[in-house]
Amino acid sequence: MQDAVSRATEAEVLRALHSDRPGLAGLAALLSPAAEPHLAAMAKRSGVITSQRFGRTMQMYAPVYLSSFCANRCAYCGFSADNTIDRRVLTFAEAESEAMILHQRGFSHLLLVSGEAPAKVGVDYLEELALRLRDRFAALSIEVQPLATEEYARLFRAGITSVAVYQETYDRDIYKQVHLAGRKADFDYRLETPARAAAAGMREVGIGALLGLADWRAEGLALGLHLAWLRKHYWRTGLTVSFPRMRPAQGEFKPLAPVSERNLSQMIFALRMFDPDVGLYLSTREEARYRDGMIGLGPTRYSAGSCTAPGGYGLENAGGEQFEVGDNRSLAEVSAAIQKKGFDPVRKDWDAVFQTKEDRQQAA
Repeated sequence: MQDAVSRATEAEVLRALHSDRPGLAGLAALLSPAAEPHLAAMAKRSGVITSQRFGRTMQMYAPVYLSSFCANRCAYCGFSADNTIDRRVLTFAEAESEAMILHQRGFSHLLLVSGEAPAKVGVDYLEELALRLRDRFAALSIEVQPLATEEYARLFRAGITSVAVYQETYDRDIYKQVHLAGRKADFDYRLETPARAAAAGMREVGIGALLGLADWRAEGLALGLHLAWLRKHYWRTGLTVSFPRMRPAQGEFKPLAPVSERNLSQMIFALRMFDPDVGLYLSTREEARYRDGMIGLGPTRYSAGSCTAPGGYGLENAGGEQFEVGDNRSLAEVSAAIQKKGFDPVRKDWDAVFQTKEDRQQAA
């Protein structure tokens, strides 16, 4: 399939651009060099599809970093065990305080994030924290170390409804090159994680690739393949894709395959046309100027006022951030930019009352 990307013709691009369901061959064409002259048309088509499926809305969320401890040695990450940084794990009281600061700022959707150190932030910790927060937030998501199916089921019962786990790169050789030690070095175990989360009953599962490690066109095609497989086998689970583009971080790792804003845009538009129903995230990794320009063209989820250091919302100089944020605007400022484009920043679009009887029985 990767050959289809490099060999795609303009005719194949135009056919995919005007197709309701371009399929994998169409996705390859839309990711190809031949599609670059048609980026404006792709943006327009992507915007139309997004409006049809999601209306003129943008879901808002914020991350809460729980711990900067990590047992993995990843060449690109600020939390890597090799890096000398201030590390901490939040107590339950501190984590609650961070969450409530965001609640007071207007957030109803929280993403709980930690480095991959199960001895510091394991299932027991996540379960207890979810039980403390679930009645105060519309939705709780996690981005932590990969877990077993029964562990995800346990967290679902505690109030976690969504899991994000990024493969980082789908290129096995590069994956081995940048994951030097730790559980994360197991490519296959990580690749199978979204399926385990879906099998556990999670309402939503998110995937993604860290852009800057491998060829972005190949990563885009791999994401499409992974997405299609999950759709086929776990059709009841909502699916999302994130596009984390490499940011400056401790360790000063340089991108192996730099990705431009234009490249990122093409990837987002291509995946929107490939899967009209997938939720697409555009986080504060990106600059405010770029995020404002992408409103209405494909992404459906925006973060705001983010801090990537544990305790960073309550402490001015928390230190130990995972990476530098590109857009430092508050929720109010990002919401104003969204409204200026004629869209509605949605702070709550889910409630437990929407669960089906079968969902409630599974969570019991």
